[in-house]
Amino acid sequence: MADAGSASVGTIPVQHLRTGDHAFVSYADDDAGRDVVSAFAWAGLVKREKVMVFAAPHMEAEQVWNRLDAPGALLGAARKHGQLVLSSMRALIQPQDAFTPGRQWERITEETDKALAEGYSGLRTYIDMHWVGDLGADVDVMMHRESNAQHLFTDRPYTEICAYDSRWFDPDVMTAMHKAHPCRLLPHLGALHVEHSYGMVQLVGEADIATREQFIGAVREGLRRGEHSQLLTVDLSGLVFLGVACAVDLLRLVLEHARGPVRVDCPPTSARILRGAGAAQVPHLVINEVCH
Repeated sequence: MADAGSASVGTIPVQHLRTGDHAFVSYADDDAGRDVVSAFAWAGLVKREKVMVFAAPHMEAEQVWNRLDAPGALLGAARKHGQLVLSSMRALIQPQDAFTPGRQWERITEETDKALAEGYSGLRTYIDMHWVGDLGADVDVMMHRESNAQHLFTDRPYTEICAYDSRWFDPDVMTAMHKAHPCRLLPHLGALHVEHSYGMVQLVGEADIATREQFIGAVREGLRRGEHSQLLTVDLSGLVFLGVACAVDLLRLVLEHARGPVRVDCPPTSARILRGAGAAQVPHLVINEVCH
């Protein structure tokens, strides 16, 4: 797992974004992703970062504010004092009319320095990639920018989400951009992502009533695949939330189906839930506390 000061790698929930992350997220309908941008903005405000939202060009400003739950007192104050700003790629690159990676990199660097000069701890941006069509930019040029922007993030207090509408971009572009970004976000809050590898099942997101069946299936499959490994690791370190019901399900499945030792990697909060649910009574189970 990444050290506390390093950027995130792999698929993560938006709540686990770290300073210096360059993240990819996709959506497929007009209402999708609103909870992601809202959570991203709120987290930045709490961390005393400046937040810039580059929404899809076709959206009215009031629509964007509504997505951010703008009537809240904190957001109202953040708007008033310039901590939370709505902008566009067209405005960012002025006075240039045409997009170039160099001009955008230059302006992002300037905005990051400006945020620090204004007393904020850093800058975070949410960029809806519909700006490509709005500016008539070449998709290959955009892809070059995305694949070569590491200098914006290395040892810099800058964090960025690039949001791609899968209805608009070619599937090959979506695949390439998914791979080009160091971390990929779950498409919405409450989702559960599962990855299997030899001797490991990794769960990312939220394990609750809504995702319980998926959680059970993932753990059961992990136990089946891990029958012949010396140690099965159930990695819960990427969970934002572990419900009691899912914790009980995990212990029951290990008790009934494990053929060897099982280690559960999890944050302290999940460890307490598992211990409270009776982890000590499950033979060969080891709870390994990790910090995200």
